[in-house]
Amino acid sequence: MDQFHQLFKKLDKNNDGFVSVEELKKEMKRIGVTQADEKSQVIVKNYDQNRDGRLDYEEFLGYIMDKERKWKIHFHALDKNQCGAIDQEDIIDLFKELGVVISKQNAKKIIQMMDEDRSMTVDWGEFLHHIIINPAENIKDLVSSWRHSLVFDVGESHSMPIEMTQDDADLSVWGNFVLAAGLADAVSRTVTAPIDRLKTLLQVHGSKAAPLGFRELQAGGLRSMWQGNMVNVLKGTPQSTLQCLIYAQMKVQMGQRETLSIQQRFGMGCVSGASAHAVFYPLEVLKVRLNLQQAVSYCGVLRCARAIYQNESAAAFYRGFKPSILCMIPYAGVECAVHQSIMSWVKRDPAYNSEAKWFFFSFVAFASGQATSYPLAVIRTQQQAQAFSSLSPQASNMGLVQGFLGIYERQGLRGFYSGMGTSFVRAVPCALLNYTLTAKLETLCSQ
Repeated sequence: MDQFHQLFKKLDKNNDGFVSVEELKKEMKRIGVTQADEKSQVIVKNYDQNRDGRLDYEEFLGYIMDKERKWKIHFHALDKNQCGAIDQEDIIDLFKELGVVISKQNAKKIIQMMDEDRSMTVDWGEFLHHIIINPAENIKDLVSSWRHSLVFDVGESHSMPIEMTQDDADLSVWGNFVLAAGLADAVSRTVTAPIDRLKTLLQVHGSKAAPLGFRELQAGGLRSMWQGNMVNVLKGTPQSTLQCLIYAQMKVQMGQRETLSIQQRFGMGCVSGASAHAVFYPLEVLKVRLNLQQAVSYCGVLRCARAIYQNESAAAFYRGFKPSILCMIPYAGVECAVHQSIMSWVKRDPAYNSEAKWFFFSFVAFASGQATSYPLAVIRTQQQAQAFSSLSPQASNMGLVQGFLGIYERQGLRGFYSGMGTSFVRAVPCALLNYTLTAKLETLCSQ
């Protein structure tokens, strides 16, 4: 009982003798529990006998006793060698039983979520403490919560889980995730569409973008700021889904899903990303052209596509493809390296183990990748926008080296980063909306 009293005191931050919804929610968020608001409210509602909106020690003990009875059997089943504690191998075996192969590094992260004495094993007391704060209904829910806590991304698109169960890949769980992620992605892209259009104007027109934007707003009204958003929404989730499927298939073909090195994962990520990007690249060109069309002459998606084909050629749908592919490599490499370095440092200090701080560190990694690859992104957009560029067609068709030199001559070093600030501004609400809405919508879709 002493250990339960210690946990109660740990949760009772203001030492008033009660655990409130807010105190319970903060501890849930600290260990990465999804939907902490709803779960904390449900716990207090179910065990608050005197209906004062909080739990005293006796009420909290009732909650613990229910969890102890329910999860004791599960703990013994996880403890394969019956040594009284579970370790990384037990976690790996559990995921295998559910059809998932995870790396030892991820298994270690899961152990660290529960390991309070840093022994790299989890005894019954530590496991029960985790279950009390992470109120899963069964083993499958618990594994799902662990998977969600291991996927945290910031940037212009949502992250897709790489390690999926066979059930996820074949049945409704995978479909539910794709549907939820797609809806969340559509909302985030739509909310931030005006910022995205401003970024395109800055990349193509530089300092002239602001007056152009104001003229567009006056001519076409507020609605004109969403030009090209439909194409952007249609491109987002299918491209991410295809990339995930290609990556997963490559892992299966390699036949060594547990032993992939960082270099192999990076290479597979580049190949799967480039392949999916190539398939949907014409939609990216269409989005840029629609972003740049004047509101008074806006003609819609199909007419824009027909005009590109008739006035230029089918090859015009792949303008800027070379710098687009090239910019993926430094972006992915730098972001991955910075993210892994920061996270390995953060994991050693529990003080940094919070959702808000993880988001901040992920944003630092995203910003590092953007800063490295952004000049290539500017050249890509200028080549995509040839028909609307102030440059001559010959200048717009120049290669990478000539493109770099041309930007430097016209705008100096500053020209390589036109619109990067808006990219950072857009990334924050995009990531927050994707991260928040995907979990909520996945729950709704699975009901």
